[in-house]
Amino acid sequence: MTRTVNGSAHTSGQVLAAYKYCETVTGHEARNFAYGIRLLPMAKRQAMSAVYAFSRRVDDIGDGELPPDEKLRRLEDARTLLHRVEAHEVEEDDTDPVAVALADAAALFPIPMGGLGELIDGVQMDVRGESYETWDDLAVYCRCVAGAIGRVSLGVFGTVNGHDHARAAEYADTLGLALQLTNILRDVREDAGNGRTYLPAQDLAKFGCAEGFHGDTPPAGSDFAGLVEFEVRRARALFATGYRLLPMLDRRSGACVAAMAGIYRRLLERFAADPEAVLRGRVSLPGREKAYVAVRGLAGLDARRTARTPAPVAAPRRDA
Repeated sequence: MTRTVNGSAHTSGQVLAAYKYCETVTGHEARNFAYGIRLLPMAKRQAMSAVYAFSRRVDDIGDGELPPDEKLRRLEDARTLLHRVEAHEVEEDDTDPVAVALADAAALFPIPMGGLGELIDGVQMDVRGESYETWDDLAVYCRCVAGAIGRVSLGVFGTVNGHDHARAAEYADTLGLALQLTNILRDVREDAGNGRTYLPAQDLAKFGCAEGFHGDTPPAGSDFAGLVEFEVRRARALFATGYRLLPMLDRRSGACVAAMAGIYRRLLERFAADPEAVLRGRVSLPGREKAYVAVRGLAGLDARRTARTPAPVAAPRRDA
């Protein structure tokens, strides 16, 4: 199989079928992600779907009903797959379509497979039931499950105009933290129902929420609105830093990132306006609002605004 990064048509049927499988998984399981990658040219869109399909497999292992020891074994199987991809040991007729697609994507783009290994590390933290005392503790987890994916995605996107890739990777990592913290806020009740608490214990205690969230109303006597406001301010600061990635990307890659990040940033503002909404159910954006975010991304509005904005101050720390 031969193909340029722009997607010229010498791709084998096996590889095309593998990508089709990954794109189906992406469209079915991750509507926000799928919405963003629609804005990419074909080769990048296919590569991102392969990255997502692998990530989805890892997440599904962590969220499944298997005993912890079996989950950990399967996560190591996923890590073995990454080693096979790195060693160019995956053939086009391999029976695993995710392996075939990921191997082809890695041949086309400088995808850092170590980032996907960090995702496995983060899911292993979930399986072991780790909790997080401080924001610094939680940030380690967020960097594994989201920041690393930002850096992996940057391998597909690339940078333009001589921008420093290492600095771009830092911004991609920070944007991943912003997205993950937004996810944590959105899913706070669902996670509690599954016996998981991600928000730092220090923050929960500060706002009287140490007992956790088990219904559609805040814990008695808590300052739940204050907790949400505190975490929203932290996420806004992370978004402000992470958005400095946008001017470093080509137009369509920047539009993809702006669309995905924009959807989550708008969710964050909904939490700010109505903190208890996250306890009543899963908050989402209507399709028309997602379309507006995508149009903004294609127009480069967020990238141009970021390029004109001075560097943001650091995110508020736990004692803020």
